[in-house]
Amino acid sequence: MRFAALGWLCEGARVKVLHIITSLDQGGAEAVLCRLVAQKTEGVEYSVISLKGEGFYGATLEASGISPHYFEFARFFQLSSFFEFVRLVRLIARLAPDVVQTWLYHADLIGGLAARMAGCRRVVWGIRSCNLSPELISRFTLVVAWVCARLSGLVPAAIACCSQQAAKEHKALGYSAEKFHVIPNGYDLGLFSPGPALRHQVRTEWGIADDEVLLGCVARWDPYKDHDNLLHALSIAANAGTPVRCVLIGGGMAQGNTSLMDLLAKYNLVQSVVLAGSRKDVPAVMNALDVHILPSVSEAFPNVLAEAMACGTPCISTDVGDAALIVGDTGWVVARRDPQALSLAISDAVNSVKTEGFVERQLAARKRIVENFSLEKMRQAYVELWRSLSHG
Repeated sequence: MRFAALGWLCEGARVKVLHIITSLDQGGAEAVLCRLVAQKTEGVEYSVISLKGEGFYGATLEASGISPHYFEFARFFQLSSFFEFVRLVRLIARLAPDVVQTWLYHADLIGGLAARMAGCRRVVWGIRSCNLSPELISRFTLVVAWVCARLSGLVPAAIACCSQQAAKEHKALGYSAEKFHVIPNGYDLGLFSPGPALRHQVRTEWGIADDEVLLGCVARWDPYKDHDNLLHALSIAANAGTPVRCVLIGGGMAQGNTSLMDLLAKYNLVQSVVLAGSRKDVPAVMNALDVHILPSVSEAFPNVLAEAMACGTPCISTDVGDAALIVGDTGWVVARRDPQALSLAISDAVNSVKTEGFVERQLAARKRIVENFSLEKMRQAYVELWRSLSHG
């Protein structure tokens, strides 16, 4: 009887966790959510709500045994969004979760308020961004983040943040400091692992020889990713005599993107860059590369760095979010928006690929992820946080 009274906190009791995310489009937060719920956890039952339809990852979740609930929220003040909000409150009440875990600002606000109205007090907000700059983010999202900061003392019981830098910036914005829990992203080290056969397969598809030094960037077309910085740096390196061959992977990385094509022409890189578009086989892509480059102007905890390193692919990154923490001494970290510094790192990396020390760098890159950023560590941290909420 004494153990039964502990309710769902008991180690053997089932915890019902409802995840609410802004959308299931292709992005870092969405990928982390998919990894987390696909990892079957004894005693934890997951359900997922997307506020903006099926997106890129809907099918992935369904294949893992999760049947997401899809909503079609429009702008806040449209009548249709009011009816969707009422439907959301009713669905949360019907699902009766023990914990509601929200992801991204809009879901933090809408999902958090809906959960509280449905009677669930155990709400965990998910912070996934750094550098809330008007240059990079819409005014409306800035307003939503500001409102969340004002409500952070009332709505969430806890705030899960993926990076130390993101936590620091949001506390400064006015978020309730005592509610923060930093949980770094975790990765499936069986899926993201060195694979020589994958390397050969993808390189053959792209027309790249096995012994050709190949750089790559896995990032959608977005101001945050700063492809101009990357292409400018590649141009500087090429003009200095470094052989440059680079593949761009992600949404918008295709010839139909006229802005991208204009940049390639501007920097004389049309023949040096392969445009691979969106792909779901990210582990294969990372294996095909010798060095991965992240040129971003803003990140929180960039997944692509850890995914590349887990595959034994060293990284060059701008100094954004927790990038330096991820890369450590296994790669190169340079100032953001500094194409000259990035070009020097690119030249150094290309020149190092065929040296004896590069194999040691590859091994060190994977070891760093294995020791610090496993999927199991992330899963345990979230489960411990969800269970701990019953004390409040």
